[in-house]
Amino acid sequence: MSEKDDDKVRLDKWLWAARFFKTRALAKEAIEGGKVHCRGERCKPSKEPRVGDELVIRIGFDERTVIIRELSAVRRGAPQAQLLYEETADSLARREEAAAQRKAGALGVQTDGRPSKKQRRQIELLRAFKG
Repeated sequence: MSEKDDDKVRLDKWLWAARFFKTRALAKEAIEGGKVHCRGERCKPSKEPRVGDELVIRIGFDERTVIIRELSAVRRGAPQAQLLYEETADSLARREEAAAQRKAGALGVQTDGRPSKKQRRQIELLRAFKG
């Protein structure tokens, strides 16, 4: 691929090349699902990112804010893929803090144990009412 071909690359292809997603189909699905924002707005998979654009990418519990440093339509090894973008310091700090909270169990569902007989009846009534 020549230099000119790398100037015009689709966003889903760039996300795949930068190894944020295992397949282009997963990248496309994430973009269409609103998990990827370019310059603060939702975008389409066919959008052509530019060097210097800021992307907000949500994958699972993590949200990364990255700045595009290079464009590439070719998926290479992880060391080369990391050169395509730069994660902001704020994003790194937020992800590390969220990971620490998850590890400590702070974001998990806290319960008092098993529901009592009365609570179980209320749950069953709620399920019957919904369905």
